[in-house]
Amino acid sequence: MEMNNLELVSVKEVLIKKVTGFKSSTVPDILSVEEPLEIRILYGPENQRIQKNISVTMRTPGNDPELAVGFLFTEGIISSYEVVKEVRHLQTECTMQKKNCIQVELKEDFVPHLMQSDRNFYTTSSCGVCGKGSIESIKTVSSFSTLKKQRLYLSLDVLYQLPQKLRMAQSDFAATGGIHASGLFSAEGDLIFLQEDVGRHNALDKLIGSALASNLLPLNKHILLLSGRASFELIQKAAMAGISIIAAIGAPSSLAVELAIEFNMTLLGFLKEDRFNIYNSCDAVVIQTSHED
Repeated sequence: MEMNNLELVSVKEVLIKKVTGFKSSTVPDILSVEEPLEIRILYGPENQRIQKNISVTMRTPGNDPELAVGFLFTEGIISSYEVVKEVRHLQTECTMQKKNCIQVELKEDFVPHLMQSDRNFYTTSSCGVCGKGSIESIKTVSSFSTLKKQRLYLSLDVLYQLPQKLRMAQSDFAATGGIHASGLFSAEGDLIFLQEDVGRHNALDKLIGSALASNLLPLNKHILLLSGRASFELIQKAAMAGISIIAAIGAPSSLAVELAIEFNMTLLGFLKEDRFNIYNSCDAVVIQTSHED
């Protein structure tokens, strides 16, 4: 099954006034586009199909099918890509919505996991946890939680090169300076997938959706690199995909560290070209340093 491609409208040019010292001038600037996306599912027996609205998320247009599928998977609503029958954009009564409504049709014999019906899946580009009932309600159990972790040996040379490789691959960031990225790397430092979005959680859902459609899960042989900070929700989504090591260019939150410990994941923060902090380390991931103080 092939997902439909959405015409990419990820950046927009506007005229701004640029102030330098005591002078101002009118110049063009590039902004990251942010629009809402409504995610719906269609499920149930052939003669009793049910359509349900699942989420409204603010995102950068592009890779909407991957975003929708990745979101449903990381939230535990679907268990694999095999249960997806079709993904398509829907026409709505509101002409302003353009292609901002997408439906994931599930196979007739699959029952989605909607037991957490009290959760409010309204998310924004700045905070993917907003509106959810409680911390406990978003601790979705990963289907890979009992999987034996793949032993990984990582060199410092590989880790120090990752931020630069991510920046060089970020076309939208180069144009706007205001977009997040999630990059999936091999243990040797080769870039496998890159996804960008104004929402860091959307970028990761797009990446996991791509890996899911490519039958790469679990991602226990890979490094996940986040362009910004590491939040609780990003760790939760990574755990759902079986990721063992997460590196962030920014800082992790306290809840992110607690969840990394709970899921026995290696979590690195403030990764630069010559330094990083280790906030949690699992035995399966060996970072080969020459010595310790």
